[in-house]
Amino acid sequence: MVREYFDLDGRQTNVKTEIVAGLTTFLTMAYIIAVNSNILSDAGMDKEAVIIVTCLVSAIMTAITGLVANAPIAMAPGMGLNAFLAYSLVKPPEITWQMALGVVFISGLLGLVLTVLGLRKRLVEAIPVSLVAAISVGIGLFITFIGLVKMEIVINHPKTLVQGGPLTPTVGVGLAGLLLMAFLAVKRVKGALLIGIVFSTALAVIFGHLDRPSQILSFNLDISRVAFQLDLRGAVSLSLFGSIFTLMFMDMFDSIGTLVACCHEAKMVDTDGKIKGLDRLLAIDAGASMLGAALGTSTITSYIESTAGIEEGGRTGLTSLVTALCFLVALPFVPVIKIVPDYASAPALVMVGLFMMKEVKRIDFSALEEALPAFIIMVMIALSYSISRGLAFGFISFVLIKLATGKVRDIKPTMWLIALLSVMFVMLDRPPVVLEAVK
Repeated sequence: MVREYFDLDGRQTNVKTEIVAGLTTFLTMAYIIAVNSNILSDAGMDKEAVIIVTCLVSAIMTAITGLVANAPIAMAPGMGLNAFLAYSLVKPPEITWQMALGVVFISGLLGLVLTVLGLRKRLVEAIPVSLVAAISVGIGLFITFIGLVKMEIVINHPKTLVQGGPLTPTVGVGLAGLLLMAFLAVKRVKGALLIGIVFSTALAVIFGHLDRPSQILSFNLDISRVAFQLDLRGAVSLSLFGSIFTLMFMDMFDSIGTLVACCHEAKMVDTDGKIKGLDRLLAIDAGASMLGAALGTSTITSYIESTAGIEEGGRTGLTSLVTALCFLVALPFVPVIKIVPDYASAPALVMVGLFMMKEVKRIDFSALEEALPAFIIMVMIALSYSISRGLAFGFISFVLIKLATGKVRDIKPTMWLIALLSVMFVMLDRPPVVLEAVK
């Protein structure tokens, strides 16, 4: 029955291969359980509840992807997207995490509507490849900076804003984890980031910087402190429209890029090179964000780490189903995951930032009218400490440069709308306070 349902013979795979692929995908992305909870707890959300929700939503949506779309693609809270919520969007007391979850829900709903109408791909196509690549690089720099701050390698300075921090025992623990992650990544060891987090946490316990967990397993899985707490009324306020569109754009770029890469790797394409069931996958992705926001976490997206399982031979939704089961198995280990400190999970942010930097090769620096807006996006995301403001400045500068150089025809109609929304966002948005959000 399993063989027929997932068409294992048609895709030239077998149950054993799919199981190994599913376990591999889980190991490469399991770091998100600890990292996501540490990031969202900085926004004021309950850490234990977020751990449970992260496992639960990842399991549900990954299983749906496998059962409905028959694709070996896992889903979980997106890196960069969670950082956007915690460090750019939430600004107490004006913007609470409940309102931020409302923004996530509405952005997912908008993405779902656009997918159904067939407009989602058009929006992405309206934005030049160089700007899309710059967004990935900028977010990579952004979360790397957050990781360095959490490790206390970068600290506050009253005049220069930032400076290098002293070498403390906790910094040493974080650096040890980072070096191990880098070494394992170079050796192509599956689960390098997860192993590094476990290693750093163990070191912290051994050297007395962290208390041992009072218990290993717990079946008291209470998510009431974050579940169904989203504030939709507050989220639809005019000042948050820009954030809604920013989240939608970020998720679109992330999802489409990941799905294209994974589906081609898994040979889920027809004779014309088009991805089979792409609209269905995009609809699931948009719906995932709505479910995630309702249960209490940031935007859910397709994970590029799925390629690890695909490289192991995963070709069907059975791979995703195995990954989903692994997330469910992780649920009782909340007491252990809960003790993971910021400085132990932060090295994973630095490594993910490094992985995202590879997109810089897609930027054509020989064409100044393309390179300058891309450069503005990368720099402004990191230095303004706001992904949304970085995107807004980049989109506006792209249109202005094209106008100034007389290349109006290069501006697609949809891009004019995006630029207009960006202007509105810049006028309405209040810049966040640098560094205070992550301390």
